[in-house]
Amino acid sequence: MALSNHENSGFLTQDPGMLALLQMAGKIAVTEVTALIQGESGTGKEVLAKFIHQHSRRANRPLVSINCGAIQETLLLSELFGHEKGAFTGAVVQKKGLVELADGGTLFLDEIGEMGLEAQAKLLRFLQEGEILRVGGKAPIRVDVRILSATNKDLETQVKNGKFREDLYYRINTVTLRLSPLRKRPNDIPLFVERFLHSGTRSQVQGITPKAMELMKRYPWPGNVRELQNTIERFKILVDSESISENDIPFNVKNPENETDYFDSSTNFLLAQVEKKHILRVLTFFKGNKTKAANAMGITVKTLYNKLAQYNEEPPPSLGASSPAPVAN
Repeated sequence: MALSNHENSGFLTQDPGMLALLQMAGKIAVTEVTALIQGESGTGKEVLAKFIHQHSRRANRPLVSINCGAIQETLLLSELFGHEKGAFTGAVVQKKGLVELADGGTLFLDEIGEMGLEAQAKLLRFLQEGEILRVGGKAPIRVDVRILSATNKDLETQVKNGKFREDLYYRINTVTLRLSPLRKRPNDIPLFVERFLHSGTRSQVQGITPKAMELMKRYPWPGNVRELQNTIERFKILVDSESISENDIPFNVKNPENETDYFDSSTNFLLAQVEKKHILRVLTFFKGNKTKAANAMGITVKTLYNKLAQYNEEPPPSLGASSPAPVAN
């Protein structure tokens, strides 16, 4: 399946590596193999899953997606496999799960690395047997579903640490597709800027000056395409002219070298400390609004709260007032 025109793929890219990846995805699409899509948050893992589905024999059947990291495990089991009436408190009617709803089509399991061990065991059984058992049910149900998965985690390390089943890892990982972060394909940035300026929220902003574009291309975009899109949306709201100029570019984008000014002989290089600093900086940028901060970083609000609890940190009280209430675990 030749894909010389990137627009036909649903992906916006002119990067040779990404175009080669799409060629591989096209070959995978016409088969029934499972695929694991790896990449940082915001790189387009769900877009690639949609592409595979749309180019498969299942294209006329449903593509059902779920973020495994956004739901508590007991609820995830019910969402995936459904439940019978009376299976637990609140189960007043029978409910089909997403696996059943995707029958004949594709089920996309985003952030599968966040799935708990019990859910992993039930998913493995489905992949082995081709049938599910609703929560509280006794009769197995045959279902024909193709599984595509995505993660921003190192699942091999998760397996070694006992957090992810090795047998499930090999079941979902017949082929691995690795998406490049935006910082490794800066020539794609003008394509995304053009698309985002002329889609979504209407605005008088119609373009960007060459100097401003160069600043955008120099910035490493840790939140990848999602962060770039959010930045363009802010420009469309705040910029009062038809073109985004150098003066409109935020300080952190204009001065990316400041992102590494803490690398010296006394630096604490622990990943957790770097992550913590970044999260708190993003929260400060969004004045403590956790929903906006989570969206900009490409994580769920629940994950953000878990990170803050892990680091035993909260934004300054003056910033926290605008944040939404914590989600239930």
